[in-house]
Amino acid sequence: MSPSPGLYQKKVCLLGEFAVGKTSLIRQYVEGRFDEKYLTTVGTVVTRKVVEVRGYTVNLLIWDLAGGRDFGRSRNLVGLAGALLVCDLTRADTLDALRGYAQLINQANPDGTLIVLANKADLVDERVITDEQLCAVAHELQAPLFFTSAKTGDQVESAFTLLADRLAPS
Repeated sequence: MSPSPGLYQKKVCLLGEFAVGKTSLIRQYVEGRFDEKYLTTVGTVVTRKVVEVRGYTVNLLIWDLAGGRDFGRSRNLVGLAGALLVCDLTRADTLDALRGYAQLINQANPDGTLIVLANKADLVDERVITDEQLCAVAHELQAPLFFTSAKTGDQVESAFTLLADRLAPS
């Protein structure tokens, strides 16, 4: 493998309502594990993961922000390159909230990369959000859509890898 042409550091965050699985998705992606216990994120937690895409090394600084939109008044979004917008397939209100999060991202960085994660895909019997509803929001936000499960790991790596790929130089 030839040496990487450079290291690119990119600030990204996960945004969504309380208890949609943001922390669990990060833990699954970075550590490859899932914890059944729910712990509310207080404030902001930053995790780092280095990813190789298309010959580039991308250092993702992954900001895990407390659920809810109160953080939008803070400086957490300054310097943001991209975001994973997370909804919970078992709670319809969490999908509707994604538009508000997208607006906050667009205010902070109009060129920011967005990806929509429909989390808790493993809870098939509890699902209340339809594919059509998800596709409509993803289309409106001009964002790719992934059906993820922090518990099983389904599509978690793929979503983060696509984000890193889109943040690497063209």
